[in-house]
Formats: sequence, structure tokens, C-alpha cells
Amino acid sequence: MRDVFTFTIDPADAKDFDDAISFAENEDGTYQIGVHIADVSFYVRPGTKIDDEAYQRGTSVYLVDRVLPMLPEELCNDKCSLRPNEDKLCMSVVFTMDANARVLKHKVCRTVIRSNARLNYDQAQAIILANQTGETESRENRIGGISESEAMRNGGNAPLSGIILTLNNLASKLRAARIANGALTIEQEEMRFRLDEHGHPTEIYFESPNEAHHLIEEFMLLANRTIATSVGSGKPFVYRVHDLPDSDKLAEVEKFKKASRKSGKSRYSGTSTEGLRRAIDILTIRAQAKAVYSTYNIGHYGLAFSHYTHFTSPIRRYPDLMVHRLVEKYILTGKKETMTREEMELMCEHCSECEQAAAQAERDSIKLYQTIWMNDHIGEVLPGFVSGVTEFGLFVQLDESRCEGLVHISKIGDIKRYRLGDEVKVKVVNCDINRSFIDFEFA
Repeated sequence: MRDVFTFTIDPADAKDFDDAISFAENEDGTYQIGVHIADVSFYVRPGTKIDDEAYQRGTSVYLVDRVLPMLPEELCNDKCSLRPNEDKLCMSVVFTMDANARVLKHKVCRTVIRSNARLNYDQAQAIILANQTGETESRENRIGGISESEAMRNGGNAPLSGIILTLNNLASKLRAARIANGALTIEQEEMRFRLDEHGHPTEIYFESPNEAHHLIEEFMLLANRTIATSVGSGKPFVYRVHDLPDSDKLAEVEKFKKASRKSGKSRYSGTSTEGLRRAIDILTIRAQAKAVYSTYNIGHYGLAFSHYTHFTSPIRRYPDLMVHRLVEKYILTGKKETMTREEMELMCEHCSECEQAAAQAERDSIKLYQTIWMNDHIGEVLPGFVSGVTEFGLFVQLDESRCEGLVHISKIGDIKRYRLGDEVKVKVVNCDINRSFIDFEFA
């Protein structure tokens, strides 16, 4: 598929491009859209030392100041990375879709692609926003390293901006259908740090999902779901499953929401709409079950899918590599899987544990750098909201930096009443960097 117009959209600082999208318009007005995933399984074979090490790691780990990759950099940043103007091996799902985002047919295949353009999310979002505001892109405006006229390739018979806008329109319809089917829509901003040459944090900033993120997300979700449903029943397979939420915790969320509506603002402290919303989001997330890998398919509650797997990130997740190998056997060649379901389930459990350990390490890394950051702000008085209530005090999350610290019970006194979501002002009194702990007191 080297002659079909293909591009990637990733964060600006990304090096491992493991997914690409191709686009062509068919003569009957339908679209051919390819979701192309780096064919890591071609390079990493079962039983090799690289495979053994990748399995032990289970996942790449993204800390504030470094990445601990699952695979050697020569693979993840070079051989398998879908960089522009290089022939790359992929495992692909190619969809024929109509203008209403209905999948008319699909094909799973091994492909060779040659990416024409590498865009970051800001560049893709700029194209979408320009269309919404009525601005027009110059046909020779270079985006992602190519001009609009260069984007007029064999099947890609629309300029790059037109392709992005068509895909965004389809993704919006896919997303609306998911939400209508009951998918959760809680979106959290991603906290990022700017570090100086000594690795010291100089700025905390946030990245919110925008339409360009949703564009890529919806087509990746579609590919993952399609692979999971294409395998068929009766074969051991790696599913990504998400159980129903904890009913008791959900009841507590509803109770809190009802109490907040009933009582309005506290006599002693204001409850901001933003603080309340963030507090409710925190409680709702805590009520959710953890998504895990399993050969026992119970569906994915959060996405509202009956069948779901992870297929789209084999560079950084071992379960995706397992799925690629199973796709080769079940869909591409018809070979039988020699591994038993019990053996596969043990591998799923190991990968779930690796994922949870990596997520905890990432949270610990963020908390450490938050503490280092706040250590430069001791003595300052800052606004925030009550984000947690315990028997030993109140947790407060700051509005601007989202750093969270504790106001110990001994510093609260008995004159005021505080509730989850209440607006407060706190003074930064101490930062224990070794324990990643921030102490506040009410100002």
C-alpha cells in the first residue's frame, strides 16, 4: 500500500510511531481507510531473547524524565517506527466506509506502507479549527513536511486538509455512536513538566484531548474492536476487558451529587462548579473497575463494547504483540494456536500486573516532580479545592498546578466545616521530597 496516501499523527516529541492511517476515495463515493500498525511480530519472534525481555517488561514505562522502553530503541524508534518516506512493514485493518461512518466491509492483512507525512496533534488540530472558523489553508502550505499539492497522491485525491477534515467528520460520528451506546466520557488533562538542563522542573502544563486526538482514538478503537470480533468464538484469545463499576462506590457518588445540589454553597466555604465537577470526576474514576487482559471475554464497560482487544500499540505493549501473533494464525493463515487457554491466561495476568506496576511508577514519578516543583513555592498562598477527606485530614488539589497536598487534622481546628469540592486557599508549609509529600495549611 505504498502508493496510497498515508500519514501519522502523534505527540510532537514522539519517536515511536506505531500507527498510521491511509485514505483514498472510491469511485462510488465510499472511502478506503487503512489503520496500519507496525508489524513488530515480524522482528520479535517467540522464544528469542528480545521476546523474553519484552514479556518480562510487559509494557514501556513513561516517567517524567525518561522512557523505559519495552523493546530496544533500534526497533521501537527505527525499524518498527512508521517514519515518513521509509518503507515499513505493518499489520493492517483496511475499512470501506460510507459518509455516515458505517463499515461496509473490512480486510485484515499484512502490508508495506510508506508514510507521506508526519503530523503532530497541534498541526492536525489547526487544520480542523481553520475549517471551523472559515479560514482556508494555502494549497502550498507545508504541513507535516509536505505541501498540499504533494498530498494529491494515487487515491488520496483530496488535499491533506480535506483528508483530515473527512476523517474528523467520520470519527465524530463514530464517537457519537459510542457515547449514545453508553460509553464513559470522562476526559482528564495530561500533566506534563518542562525540565531544565539539570532535570529540575521549571513549568507544569496540561494537555487536553482535542478533536485531533479523538480522530486517531476513534479509528484505533474501531481497529481494536474489529480484530476482537473477527477472531470468532471458541478460540483462546487476548481480550481487553473492563468489568462493571463498584455499585457501592457509585451509590456514594450519586449521594454526594444529590447532597451538593440540595445544600448548595456551604455557609463557611464556597463550592465552585469547577471544583465540584473535578471532585465528582475523581470519585467516579475511583468507582471504576481496572481494565485488564484476559482470555475470558466479559466485554468492556467503559467503551460500551461487547468485544475489545489491544492491537494498535505492539511497540509499547506486549499484549498487542500477542494479539498480532494470534491474528496471523486465526485470520491470516488459519493455523492452530498451540498455546492452551490456561497458559495464555497466565500471560494475560502477568501483562496486567506489569501494566498496573507501570501506571503506579508513572503516578509516583509525577508526584515526585510535583513535590520538587512545590518545594520552590514554600510560603506561597494558592487557591484549590478539597479533593479528598480522610480521618487524618483533608487533601487539597491546587487549581493551577493540580498538585495535591494534605492539611493535617491538627491544623484544621473546629470552627469551619469543609466538604469535598469546597473552594479553599492554602499555604505551602513543607515538602518532603524523599516521601513525595506536600504539607498545606489553610490560609
